[in-house]
Amino acid sequence: MRDNWIHAAPLRAVARACALTLAACALLPFGLAGCDKHGETHAEPEPVGGPTVLRRLTESQYRATVADIFGPDIPVPARFERGLRVDGLLAIGSSESGMSPFSIEQYDAAALSIATTVLGVDKRDTYLSCAPASTDTFAEDCARQFVQRYGLQLWRRPLADAEVNALVDAARRGHAQLGDFYAGLKYALVGMMVAPEFLLRIETTEADAQHPGLLQLDAFAKATRLSYFLTNSTPDQELLRAADAGELDTDAGLSRQVDRLIASPRFAGAVRAYFEDMLQFDLFNDLAKDPIIYPAFNSTLAADAQEQTLRTITELLIDQDGDYRNLFTTRDAWLTRALGIAYRVPVATRNGWEKAQFAGDSTRIGIQAHIAFLALHAHPGRSSPSLRGKAIREVFLCQEVPPPPPNVNFSVVQDPSSTNLPTARDRLEIHRTEPSCAGCHRIMDPLGLALENFDGLGTFRTVENAALIDASGALDGVEFSNAAGLAQALHSHPETPRCLVEKMYRFAVGRDTAWDERAYMDYLTEAFTVGGYRVPQLMRTIALSKNFFAIATPEEGGDGHQLANLATANGAQP
Repeated sequence: MRDNWIHAAPLRAVARACALTLAACALLPFGLAGCDKHGETHAEPEPVGGPTVLRRLTESQYRATVADIFGPDIPVPARFERGLRVDGLLAIGSSESGMSPFSIEQYDAAALSIATTVLGVDKRDTYLSCAPASTDTFAEDCARQFVQRYGLQLWRRPLADAEVNALVDAARRGHAQLGDFYAGLKYALVGMMVAPEFLLRIETTEADAQHPGLLQLDAFAKATRLSYFLTNSTPDQELLRAADAGELDTDAGLSRQVDRLIASPRFAGAVRAYFEDMLQFDLFNDLAKDPIIYPAFNSTLAADAQEQTLRTITELLIDQDGDYRNLFTTRDAWLTRALGIAYRVPVATRNGWEKAQFAGDSTRIGIQAHIAFLALHAHPGRSSPSLRGKAIREVFLCQEVPPPPPNVNFSVVQDPSSTNLPTARDRLEIHRTEPSCAGCHRIMDPLGLALENFDGLGTFRTVENAALIDASGALDGVEFSNAAGLAQALHSHPETPRCLVEKMYRFAVGRDTAWDERAYMDYLTEAFTVGGYRVPQLMRTIALSKNFFAIATPEEGGDGHQLANLATANGAQP
């Protein structure tokens, strides 16, 4: 099985590297679903299914879930463990990471704090429609109502009678020890919030009547996968009602719920969560800059830089329903005073955000020229064309760049004060002449060097060590003279939309795609292209597709599915 995986990896890389534009479909040596020489959209291919996954709630999902169930004013005092990034996404790592004792302690502390606030004197009437005759009396019916109501929301499915009884019994024993009904009820709420049913998204299946040999997620598992994909939070009461009524098993019922969720204010949270993951913003937790070289960098700037990019993304993709590719060529910007200092742009607003636009004759164009990208993919005291070029390949084009050999000598590149080699282009030329380094540097450096007019923080410059910076480069045969040219090349690259499609689907299902899902990827890519590269429409297409809920049994799935099942089984143990 391991050998099969090794052989399958290049095949998957080939599939990702194919530029499946409509014009190029006829040139491919094998037929792929979704391609048509007239550019017409084909119907969704028959589902092949993938494995179920056991996914741990991410920090943002945990916080959003608590806010949606109990209210945004309920604090969550916890330090969450670092997420595991697998195949470029934390969303996939959430199905393969375990739980350390530290995580369990933090979940327990958070649950106790939330329960204390929810059942405290000031708020308990908000969450309970009943009350005991006196606090020293145990009101079993009231406790049962509370457990059934919040158990459904927290566990994202109705609780079995035995589960309800066990939680009510926990509240009863708590009351017996503490002599207070609400103090005892906290035991039940804490029990629900530290249970695997809350902390993990446990997927359950049923037979798929329309596709013999396949399984599908059951109604409540569908609601959960749908909600966390389209809102980054738990199913609301309306979605749970629709699941209970069987409406998610009908095309019309599913469509109503998908359209409702996309139209809701919570949809922006899902788009933000996806791009935070795609852009690797979790790495900001470890980002450091030399305070002597970059005095403008601090925690405020780091937070504002991330928010600037996310605001730009949501405004273009949601508010304007714009073309995804325009993220690489937009000059629209949101600025704060802290960002204005780093960008060297005046900001009139003393506190808060203001809308701006970078000058049309500048090379500050696209989110890849934002401080969030430039500072993150640079060293503490200098820029890095290699890191930036690698990030462009992997983040925006889904092209894997292998790590450097263990015996590489970085001393020359790491010396920015060299008078003989004043610019990064000069210093990197040494690596490009080393046979063991040349291959990777040829695909990374021409992209990163186009961003060399931005220093290690992201501030614009024209010279390095008094030498004029040459920001010319090339992307897969497209040559350009500066960062603005790179922006246009990224906008027009055929892999840019396909990469977004694949990552979005993998984010949605929490696993890598299998080889036999390539026809479905082609279908999604074509639909995305024909739809004008609109991200909300892409997310709608995924959410309404049969493939999104299809589950392959181990004996029915191909090698890709068997390997995915094996990886999930080995990596998703709590």
